[in-house]
Amino acid sequence: MEKIIRIAVQKSGRLSDDSLSLIKECGIKFYNGTGKLKSTSTNFPIEFLFLRDDDIPGYVADGVADLGIVGQNEVVEKDKNVTTMKALGFSKCRLSLAVAKGQAYEGVQFFEGKSIATSYPKILGDYLKSQNINAEIHEISGSVEIAPSIGLAEGICDIVSSGSTLMMNGLKEVEEIFKSEAVLIAHNELPDWKREIAERLLFRINAVQAGKSSKYVLLNAPNESIEKITSLIPGMRSPTILPLAQEGWSSVHSVLNEDTFWENIEELRAAGAEGILVVPIEKMIL
Repeated sequence: MEKIIRIAVQKSGRLSDDSLSLIKECGIKFYNGTGKLKSTSTNFPIEFLFLRDDDIPGYVADGVADLGIVGQNEVVEKDKNVTTMKALGFSKCRLSLAVAKGQAYEGVQFFEGKSIATSYPKILGDYLKSQNINAEIHEISGSVEIAPSIGLAEGICDIVSSGSTLMMNGLKEVEEIFKSEAVLIAHNELPDWKREIAERLLFRINAVQAGKSSKYVLLNAPNESIEKITSLIPGMRSPTILPLAQEGWSSVHSVLNEDTFWENIEELRAAGAEGILVVPIEKMIL
């Protein structure tokens, strides 16, 4: 029987879509039809469990799943004994305090002696303690935004992405207390053979994400400008330089980071680069 590991993934929602998209970009094939709760890859030793996001840290801690992709907020809130292998950089959001739009607010002391509704009592409690605020926490599992309008609480603490849901419910964001993104977590005591498969998966994830954050650049430059240009685009080890048919010119091939892309392009043009081609990188093995 083939040895496989299990990975828990949110069964629906944006985090699920982003997680499954990443896994497919890693070349891992599987079927996840509507309502399917388990699936085994046809070309990689891994089985998928499709679960509620707040259940994933517990499944991984208990060893039912070996790995999990889940929001960092759920990992911290559930406070289970798991290892975070990698921050994945997608499904970013924040956990924030909010009050009624017309409410005067001058600082976190507003919440002293008041009540706050939330689905994240641990994260909220830790934050209030750090700010020396004594407030009553109402733990509710959903529809947190309605709490102020029905008199349940003076404020809420909830996940915010764009803030549009708060606005639609007559609320305004007043304090950001926690930043979250998707993370890859693992059971703390994986046997060596499972850890080896997990590392193979992580290798693929790193290659996909490195490619997304970089661009492949090809350009032509007069030879007298090569030294300046290669100092601007040092590449993964060093740029590739090839002579052109036109004497005194060369073609330079290198890699640029997405974050500094436009600044680098402007500097390259100023240094004499011409015919600059920029190509997406699907995967990059470092």
